[in-house]
Amino acid sequence: MLNYSEKPLLEFVTELVKARGIKLLVKREDLNHPFVSGNKWWKLKYNLEQAVTRGYQTLLTFGGAYSNHIYSTAAAAHELGLKSIGIIRGEETLPLNSTLSFVKEAGMKLHYISRDDYKRKSEEVFINDLRERFGDFYLIPEGGTNEFALKGCAEFGEGLIKETDFDYLCLPVGTGGTIAGIICGLKGQKEVIGFSSLKGSFLKDEVAQLVFNYSNINYSNWKIEEAYHFGGYAKLTEELINFIKDFEKKNAIPLDQIYTAKMFYGVFDLIAQNYFKEGSTILLLHTGGLQGRAGANF
Repeated sequence: MLNYSEKPLLEFVTELVKARGIKLLVKREDLNHPFVSGNKWWKLKYNLEQAVTRGYQTLLTFGGAYSNHIYSTAAAAHELGLKSIGIIRGEETLPLNSTLSFVKEAGMKLHYISRDDYKRKSEEVFINDLRERFGDFYLIPEGGTNEFALKGCAEFGEGLIKETDFDYLCLPVGTGGTIAGIICGLKGQKEVIGFSSLKGSFLKDEVAQLVFNYSNINYSNWKIEEAYHFGGYAKLTEELINFIKDFEKKNAIPLDQIYTAKMFYGVFDLIAQNYFKEGSTILLLHTGGLQGRAGANF
């Protein structure tokens, strides 16, 4: 299967952190694989195992034109000698952006569908139509979120408990699969804070349902922070761009503008508001996605 590169936890100190008596750690999962990086490695791990074990030759999945998941799936399929198909939301735009250029070079076949059709991506009739068009395939949902993704992320959460002691775990949230799996893996220990990159309040219910479906337990040691989406998915402001530049200059840690930067910004803002207990340890999860910086012009 795919190789995994384990990296040590990195501690970094700022005047704000010292003033609040807080220990700040970052888990650099963006460095766990050259192309299938961050949480995508854990979400794809058991999906890929299932596909190979069950004899599938083709992976099919869904995503937007800048999808980290599409990028990682194409790279994983190429590395394992599998074919891949990406069902892309919206019309083809030429020249292709860096993400779609990469996946095409990795051998992924791209199929564009309207946004209305994309809303049907979970319907059985729609999936059957895709099978008639492309033949048999192993289906991975948008963002990779399914029971096998939760299994991988739960395993990752279990490993974090063994690796280090911490009071809070902070991570960015998109479809909710990563945080749901980690919540299950922590089994009610620690406090988990997910920073939504999406505008709206629907993620809390979706994550709660994912957690219960996987574990049959309603854990209460987590929350979704909704105040740091900066306008919504893939939205940017000058303030966020300046934060990314300043943070990378001071700490030599690159952040992607869609997920990790919003989470890091939110954590520092909450530290300034004295949200975290004095003397506590905060573990920040860097979930990768750095290929999304290409073409961002900052």
